[in-house]
Amino acid sequence: MIPLFDQRLSAAFYEGTIDRVRAAMARDGLAALLLDDPLDVAYLTGFQHFPNERPVACLLTAEGPPILLVPDLEREYAGDQGAHAEIVAYPEFPGVTAPFAVLAGHVNADPATAGYASSTSIGRTTALEQAFPRTSWRVSEIVGTARQRKTPEEIVLHEEAARIADLMIGAGVELVRAALSAGGELPSETDLAAHVISHGSRLMYGEHRNVVVVPMLTGGLVYGGPNSAQPHRLPDGRRLRHGESFMLSLGCAVGGRFVESERTFILGEPTAEQRRYYEAVREAQETGTQALHAGVTCAEANRRCLSVIEDAGLGGYLRHRQGHGIGLGFHEPPWLEGGDPTELAAGMVLSSEPGVYVPGHAGYRISDTVLVTEDGPRRLTAYPRDLADIVIA
Repeated sequence: MIPLFDQRLSAAFYEGTIDRVRAAMARDGLAALLLDDPLDVAYLTGFQHFPNERPVACLLTAEGPPILLVPDLEREYAGDQGAHAEIVAYPEFPGVTAPFAVLAGHVNADPATAGYASSTSIGRTTALEQAFPRTSWRVSEIVGTARQRKTPEEIVLHEEAARIADLMIGAGVELVRAALSAGGELPSETDLAAHVISHGSRLMYGEHRNVVVVPMLTGGLVYGGPNSAQPHRLPDGRRLRHGESFMLSLGCAVGGRFVESERTFILGEPTAEQRRYYEAVREAQETGTQALHAGVTCAEANRRCLSVIEDAGLGGYLRHRQGHGIGLGFHEPPWLEGGDPTELAAGMVLSSEPGVYVPGHAGYRISDTVLVTEDGPRRLTAYPRDLADIVIA
């Protein structure tokens, strides 16, 4: 019997992560870090949660285990997830004693210097300054920067997520083919979305153990014809139609690590217009993907990618950048866009997803999740992308 895929990362992963972050803290002269972004908390401790008004935060100092601050109603859940931290619970929010005051009462003394991420709200930074009045606080992106380069253990999770995302696309295509063969109505966007999302979930729960549940375990966008000319439009009740294109923009998370796999399909023999749009995007996606080498800046990769579409005379139909980083977040730094000078480095995982969007006609986009390696880019998603592969006769 094939063993189930285990989504849970080892204690060694979290120990190594803490060591790297602490080394960066020492270089930056920080005695502590307070992280309240749910993805930063998951990165440091393994605890996944649904964020709300009740603070959940991780305090990391120069020694000892991280301290995970949670509302009491999350205490057992953090334990059930095997959070790699000392758990400190506060009764309720806003509380007779404020949550960060409970945390401050748990530590021996205020750290001299501490950082928080730029995503921390003004209200929470004020609460931190009140709870730790002798601490000098400043913004620090240490954890956000560390998250950009994935470890081998994380890459395994991304690879498995890519396999499932590709199978979700295949399931969507088979549903459409079955409807065509039956001669009845084609599925609606919402029908197709529900089918591929449930297919991915069934695969994951059937083949994995210790499934790490995140707000979007499997999901994505499905749209056809003119609807697909709006890049982030949600699915509606419109049915797919012969002669039109449709887009499956799908993704999933394994062990909390995301991928996306997106393909545009054409129902029936493509017109000259459809061929022109699709082939320009396919060439741009190939050029942009091959540009993802260590040392190349995000801005330069984006330029090489989108210039293909501009040179084809379709620049007026561009609506977005080449892509973005992917990890614990579906969208996270670095950004494959002209305004991001970040140099790509081995271990980064990014989307490569140029598209053109023709109002009243359709959108055409191809996206792969790509790993930057020392030897160049490696696609993790592998669903075919040539014109012949995406035509559904």
